[in-house]
Amino acid sequence: MDTILDPLYQVVSWIIAFFHSLLSHVFDEDSGWAWGLSIVFLVVVIRIALIPLFVKQIKATRNMQALQPRMKAIQERYKSDKQRQSEEMMKLYKETGTNPLSSCLPILLQSPFFIALFQVLNKIAQNKPVGVLNQDQVTSARNADIFGAPIAAKFMDSASTIADLQASLTDVRVVTVIMIVLMSLSQFYTQRQLMTKNVDLTVKTPFMQQQKMLMYIFPVIFAVFGINFPVGVLVYWLTTNVWTLGQQMYIIKRNPTPGSLAFKARQEKLRAKGKLKEDPAEVEAREAVERARAARTQPKRQPKAKRQTPTTKQPGGKQPGGKQPAQPGGSKPESSPQAKRPQQGKKKSQSAKSKK
Repeated sequence: MDTILDPLYQVVSWIIAFFHSLLSHVFDEDSGWAWGLSIVFLVVVIRIALIPLFVKQIKATRNMQALQPRMKAIQERYKSDKQRQSEEMMKLYKETGTNPLSSCLPILLQSPFFIALFQVLNKIAQNKPVGVLNQDQVTSARNADIFGAPIAAKFMDSASTIADLQASLTDVRVVTVIMIVLMSLSQFYTQRQLMTKNVDLTVKTPFMQQQKMLMYIFPVIFAVFGINFPVGVLVYWLTTNVWTLGQQMYIIKRNPTPGSLAFKARQEKLRAKGKLKEDPAEVEAREAVERARAARTQPKRQPKAKRQTPTTKQPGGKQPGGKQPAQPGGSKPESSPQAKRPQQGKKKSQSAKSKK
């Protein structure tokens, strides 16, 4: 392994030694600031070199998001034929010019440097020269500490190992725990920012579910493995997380994913400044929708008594079905005027007889 990674040991150790020599003009050459900031600048150099790949990663991620509905349709169509499903997927990638591995390139290419730094710090902890670092530089780096924790110390180191590094076990564990927590939180917030601001929420795909799972899985992985990382590696990984967070914020602000919340906010901001050129038909349609929404009035809710439909009465006071409405108190309904006329005629005839 050392033979294979020896070129990377040379590169990593040379970058650290170069920045250490520059920082020694500002800080004590044996201080943790000089060696710790050298690791920070190592991250900066690596991440600047990976910017072109990061741009490809952003494009590949967006293409994968746009292709998710078509990929899902292929999976449903060829559910029972895995070979044909794979062929159609490759055909889709080729037609759209999408490489699924492009989204992983920055992490894959950064991993060898991460492993090389891990091994360099292990050599420093063992007080062995590595790469371009001579014995004096290794001894200086080995004894350098950050807030009382030596750069080569780990959370899981024994008390005797920590004592050999001339440090306190409590200081080492407190510093490493704080750095592990910060490392996990920065990773979580970076992924959460991507999911909440730079994802097209109108399309629900398995890719979104995977990203949501990674938002919770990655911080746990960092927390579990972080207890075995030297302090210098924790400095490296915390720095690269902060870099990724800042870089992602810049991309989301300047070039957000279409359909995402960040994209809508940017469109509204440009529209307010008059810098957004839009189709007049789209503007008219949007304004029409807003006018209709403003003019729409909700009907008032009526009481239950008013909402009941009154019973329709037929002529003569009869209800449907030929029945007459009942009178209060159970009395019989009054007869109609037509029914009273014959009775008046009878009374007149009786009065005439009595006069005779």
